Amino acid sequence: MKQHTQESDIRGVLIQVAAARLLLPNATIAEVMSYAEPEPVENAPDWLLGRIRWRGWQLPLVAFARMAGLAEEKGGLGSKVVVLKALGNNSKAPYFAMLTQGFPRLVTVSRDGLLVDADGDALPAGVLAKVRLNEDSAFVPDLKVVETLIGDALAQAA
Repeated sequence: MKQHTQESDIRGVLIQVAAARLLLPNATIAEVMSYAEPEPVENAPDWLLGRIRWRGWQLPLVAFARMAGLAEEKGGLGSKVVVLKALGNNSKAPYFAMLTQGFPRLVTVSRDGLLVDADGDALPAGVLAKVRLNEDSAFVPDLKVVETLIGDALAQAA
């Protein structure tokens, strides 16, 4: 009999934001950087902290906890910025950045170790699911919704 292989395991990343953890596929992360004060975007919602420079791009920097209505969140000492690959086919904005508290943590996500936490509560804005990964409770962000919100906010601010 063949040994059960872990082909269904995926590499994930747990990201700490204010009042919550986010679980993302490792493949969506392009880079982790130290926080630097972003260039403000006029008339943008409060969760769009501004734009930061990265490899020649001007990336929108998002405070996910604020966007989702989870908590107030500001960048500062100890904050990091995670550069994420956008899922949408927008060649003008292939990346965006998210504020985090500290370094992301690599995790292996197995089919058995991940449970959808259906507690009946309404999910916050921009959240696809609430999950339990072993001992950690986390939100899986809906990156397509997040990208749409960013695009709409930038279009209105322009």
